[in-house]
Amino acid sequence: MSTLTLRKILPLTLALLIGSTAAVAGEPHRPECIAPSKPGGGFDLTCKLAQVGFKDENLINSPIRVTYMPGGIGAIAYNSIAANRRAESGTLVAFSGASLLNLALGKYGRFDENAVQWLATVGTDYGTLAVRGDSPYKTLDDVVQALKKDPKSITVGGGGSIGGQGWMKIALLARAAGLDPRDLRYAAFEGGSEHYMALMGGHVDLVTGSASEIRAQQGNNIHTLAVFSEERLGGELASIPTAREQGYEILWPLIRGYFVGPDVKAEDVAWWRERFAKLSASPDFQNYLADRDVLPFHVDGKELDDLVKVQVQEYRQLGREFGLVE
Repeated sequence: MSTLTLRKILPLTLALLIGSTAAVAGEPHRPECIAPSKPGGGFDLTCKLAQVGFKDENLINSPIRVTYMPGGIGAIAYNSIAANRRAESGTLVAFSGASLLNLALGKYGRFDENAVQWLATVGTDYGTLAVRGDSPYKTLDDVVQALKKDPKSITVGGGGSIGGQGWMKIALLARAAGLDPRDLRYAAFEGGSEHYMALMGGHVDLVTGSASEIRAQQGNNIHTLAVFSEERLGGELASIPTAREQGYEILWPLIRGYFVGPDVKAEDVAWWRERFAKLSASPDFQNYLADRDVLPFHVDGKELDDLVKVQVQEYRQLGREFGLVE
């Protein structure tokens, strides 16, 4: 090959390489989404929303793998990222309202809501209460009347310990009925689908969960008593009454989103946020969310940071009201 030919080819090759690098600047080589629980349940769903969404919309070159890090309803994963995996640009961690509640109650140890970078949300979910199909409790009021007679007559299962999100949902019902939530019989589970398995096995009488989890339990004989939303949800869950319409003013929204380590570079954070913005704007992805009973809800940047801080403060106040924090 002549020197003249090389002089023509090399600049063109260099330009193509530079262009290719620029097109994927900030994109991680092996992206990962950590679900801070066992498989099944809300955290797993949140990771899979990103995994499937990015793949279907061709927004990422390498598929996102989902890994599981159960422990403390997110505490182990949060501490791992905040302390030891601070700069991993390819590692997303799923979070929800449960994560923010546990932060508010000091259950994540020395790390608070300022220890990570809040990346983006994709949707919102709502709390639910469910029983077995053969349960004597057919309505929310049936549960309330039984609890009034004997607060320990119903064993309630949920994700997390006393003070966690699972407990909070039944505690709010107890408070609305004039009962002391501390008198309830509550069985704590790590998350995933463990509490539903306990319900079907007859180990608990009622479970607290979320609307998006109900679809995954359709193969089981489960009756959902109430959804803690402002109004009834659509689709296959339209038949489930709200707590509000049954006379109990209880709302429990659950945002679903992602955070990254505190030392991830700004350009990498920007790359992820730009991809999540494109994903959330896709009509196909919005339909995908709806099929899983998740309502589209996209915020990022300062708006998300402010939302997290406000939500944590509100949960701290709720914790004080229940005597869970000083």
